Amino acid sequence: MEFDAVIVGSGPNGLAAAIEIARAGHSVCVLESRDTIGGGARTAELTAPGFLHDVCSAVHPLGIASPFFKTLPLAEYGLEWIHSPACLAHPFDDGSAAVLFRSIRQTCTTLGKDAGAYEKLFSPFVRHAMTLLPEILAPPIHLPRHPFLWMQFGMHAIQSAQGFGQRQFQGSRARGLFAGIAAHSNMPLDGSPTAAFGLLLGILGHADGWPIVKGGSQQLSDALASYLRSLGGRIVTGTPVKSLRELPTSYAVIFDRTPRQILHLAFDVLPPRYRWELQKYRYGAGVCKVDWALSSPIPWKSRECLQAATVHVGGSAEEIAEGERIVGKGRHPERPFVLLAQQSLFDETRAPAGKHTAWGYCHVPNNSKMDMTSRIESQIERFAPGFRDCILARHTITAPEFETYNANYVGGDMTGGLQNILQIIARPSLRVTPYSIPVEGLFICSSSTPPGGGVHGMCGYHAARAALTSIRYNRRSRK
Repeated sequence: MEFDAVIVGSGPNGLAAAIEIARAGHSVCVLESRDTIGGGARTAELTAPGFLHDVCSAVHPLGIASPFFKTLPLAEYGLEWIHSPACLAHPFDDGSAAVLFRSIRQTCTTLGKDAGAYEKLFSPFVRHAMTLLPEILAPPIHLPRHPFLWMQFGMHAIQSAQGFGQRQFQGSRARGLFAGIAAHSNMPLDGSPTAAFGLLLGILGHADGWPIVKGGSQQLSDALASYLRSLGGRIVTGTPVKSLRELPTSYAVIFDRTPRQILHLAFDVLPPRYRWELQKYRYGAGVCKVDWALSSPIPWKSRECLQAATVHVGGSAEEIAEGERIVGKGRHPERPFVLLAQQSLFDETRAPAGKHTAWGYCHVPNNSKMDMTSRIESQIERFAPGFRDCILARHTITAPEFETYNANYVGGDMTGGLQNILQIIARPSLRVTPYSIPVEGLFICSSSTPPGGGVHGMCGYHAARAALTSIRYNRRSRK
């Protein structure tokens, strides 16, 4: 055998899988089709020289809170988290804003009459966040170590964000804040379990923050890669894998790929039922994303927005829900919900002196070719009059272009597949160990496995644990 394990794909999950196998003392090689590692955590000069833009993932509440990443000495390999004073700002048309701070009480001062309801909802979960998070990020079929806490969270999480927000809160600020956070689910907010996303990301904001990475998300990927190499792991870039026959010999192959790519690579060796399950796997909405080089900070009407690296641009909960509903129906909202990051306010490495960057995207129907730049900028201008006057250059990526950039983003879906109830339980298929492919030595570790999308490495970690059993057995049996 050339290696004990081969990893196809160098996204955060692929690198996490490789690290866990290398930490166990086994040889591992990562194959990456592009010349740069990172998958969804890459940074590039997209608009103009000196302006660094995160190509996909930009803000990392799951990254800093990841139970797996916390076990790694990534700071020794160049990773530096930057926390803005506020995690998130959500402006409204009247010039006010709801603001998510690390402090629950400080957050409540921006929520008006819903301050008490918000504190009552989030405080118990935040107090036990270190206990709860490993349960949430575990495979769906597992024995909870803290069943009562897990059940409390689950009873809320299984609901739709729209209904849950209306029942929990009376005022527009708390409802809008929760709806914006829940919209990270990439699904219509009247569907289950979108409340889970609003709860989880809110809890993470209070527990660990919503940080950015100094120098860009690429630095997280580079830190993971450097640590892997220190363990003896090998990374080979510029090596697209088009067939299983092209892979080095190994006891295990772990694919940081979605079902569509698995079918392409291994169709002939997959059992018919598993092929059928992968073929019916559904992908979610795509995104249209714009990066801007700016002459100055965004001129928000609400000055609170300048305290946060992340701004949710979309107005009321009702407006956000309507926009996401329209996308779910295969159309394009006139007023899309925009997820915006303004990293250069807090990281001077992102732009030349005195200049700034911003990053924003909205959801669109899967594989939509429509360029939403004008509608995205109109939404920002609505809450920051004069925004367009600050733009020095822009770079737009439509949904199909995202898939061209990264084949895992099928139709522009950056979450690895629809995250509804069915595809949380059966992701990508209904198996006790969803990371194992029913072919000897093959495994999957992409965000198309539990716990799903986000830069946390947990899919890779769980897949590696499954693969290690196979590696150890095969090594013993072949001696």
